[in-house]
Amino acid sequence: MERLIKTGQVKARHARDIAFSRIGIGFEKLDRNVFDPEKAYDPVAALGVKWVRIQSGWARTEKEKGRYDFSWLDAIVDNLVSRGLKPWLCLCYGNGLYDEAADKVFGAVGCPPIHTEEARAAWRAYVAATVVRYRNRISHYEIWNEPDGQWCWKHGVSATEYGHFAIETAQAIRSAYPEATIIGGAICLWDLFYLDEALATGLHRYLDAVSFHEYTAREEKVFERVAALKALCSRYNPAIEIIQGESGSQSRSGGAGALKGGAWTPRKQAKQLARHTLADLISPVAFTSYFSSMDMIEALNGLVADKNSYLDYGYFGVLGADFDENGFSSGVYTPKPSYYALQTICSVFAGEVTPADLPMLRKPGRSERVFGQDFDGPNLISSGFRKPDGSCAFVYWCSSDLMTTEFESTVTLQAVALDEDIRLVDLLDGSIYRFPDSMVENLGGGRRLLKNIPIKDYPLLLTFGAFLGD
Repeated sequence: MERLIKTGQVKARHARDIAFSRIGIGFEKLDRNVFDPEKAYDPVAALGVKWVRIQSGWARTEKEKGRYDFSWLDAIVDNLVSRGLKPWLCLCYGNGLYDEAADKVFGAVGCPPIHTEEARAAWRAYVAATVVRYRNRISHYEIWNEPDGQWCWKHGVSATEYGHFAIETAQAIRSAYPEATIIGGAICLWDLFYLDEALATGLHRYLDAVSFHEYTAREEKVFERVAALKALCSRYNPAIEIIQGESGSQSRSGGAGALKGGAWTPRKQAKQLARHTLADLISPVAFTSYFSSMDMIEALNGLVADKNSYLDYGYFGVLGADFDENGFSSGVYTPKPSYYALQTICSVFAGEVTPADLPMLRKPGRSERVFGQDFDGPNLISSGFRKPDGSCAFVYWCSSDLMTTEFESTVTLQAVALDEDIRLVDLLDGSIYRFPDSMVENLGGGRRLLKNIPIKDYPLLLTFGAFLGD
C-alpha cells in the first residue's frame, strides 16, 4: 500500500450504536459452561456485531423434573441485550432426566428427546417455558444444532425424524409466541437430500428460515450453496429465508473440530473471516454468524465419565484464551487479528447496505509493479454495494489458496458515473487510503480509470462518496 496516501482509520462502532446489521457472532456452548461470559460481553459488543447466537441448554436448566432454573441464561441474555446486541436462541440439547443415553453424554449433546412420549412432552414443555420467558428479548428461535451430523443426532441421522421433531418444536414455539421467527435446519453437511426430506415431512409450513453452517477455506463455495438452498426452500415456500449460522476457521494448527489439520495462523484466520463474511454479505442470506467469539473446547462427543473425551480444543475464536485442567477457557481473553478484521467490517457495513451492480469493469493493462500484466485470473470475487443515501462501494479480492500462498498484485478498473471522492479501505486492518493523481485517470463524462491499484488475497473496498459516513 506504499503508493497510496493514508488518510485515516475506520472508526469502531459499538453494538448499541448500530440499529441494523447483517453480521453476527457465536456465543455458543455456555449450555456446557465452557468459558466465562463476563469477560467476553464487552469485547463482543465493541466488535459492532448485532446478532449473537446462544444455546439454550435444557440439561443445564432442568435438573429436576418440571423445575426450571433459567438464572444462568437470564444473565447471558440480559447482558447481551443491555449492550445493544440481539441474541438468537438455538434450542438444544437433550436431558438425562428423560433419556439414559443423554445422561452419559457431556451436555447431553446430540441426544434428541424423541424416544418416549414422556421425553417428547417434557421437551415441548421446556421449549414453551423458554420461549415465554424470553419472548420480549429474543425474536428468533432455532430448532436443534447440526442434526445432519452424527455428533448431534447420535443414535443415527434421520432427516424424517428431525422433520417430525422440528414440527413439534415449532408448534410449541408458535403457541407460546405467535410472532416468533422459527428457524429450522442448522445443517452442516453438503446434502440437499437431507434438507429436502426434512422439509417434505411438512416442516416447511412451520419455518420462517433455514440455517446452515459452512466451514471452508474456499469461500466461493458459499455462492453455490446459498443458491441451492434458496432454490430448494423456495420450492416449498418462497418466503423462507436463508441464514448462515456458523462459519469460521482456526488461528493455529493442532485444533479440534472443523478445518482441523490445516496450517492455520492468526493472519490466515483473519483473511478467511474477511473473505467468508464478505461472501455472505454478497449472498442473499438474512444474516451471517461467525463462529466464534472465544477459543473453547469443542465438547460435541464428550462423556460425563471421561473428562479427556471432551478436552478437544478449538481455536476458532476472535478472542484467544488459555485452558485450565478442566478445559475451561481461562486467562485474559485477548483479541486476535481476526477480531480487528471483523470490527472493521462491522463498522463499514453497519446499517442498510445492499448488494448492487455497479458500472465497473476490469481492464487489464501493463503493470510495472509486477513486471507484467495486471491480475486477470478467473478467481476474482467482486461486488458492488449501495446505501439508501446513494453512496456506494465495490469490494474485490483474489480467492487464491489461503493455505499455500500469500497473493498480491495489481488490477485496473473502469468506473463510470460514480462519485469522484474515492477511497480504498483495507478491511483487514481498517486503514483508509486515497489514490495519488497518477493512479486515477479522469477521461471526462464521469469516466475514470483506476490504474494498477492493489489487489490482495483478502477483501479491499473502494468507496465512492460518503459510504463511510463521518
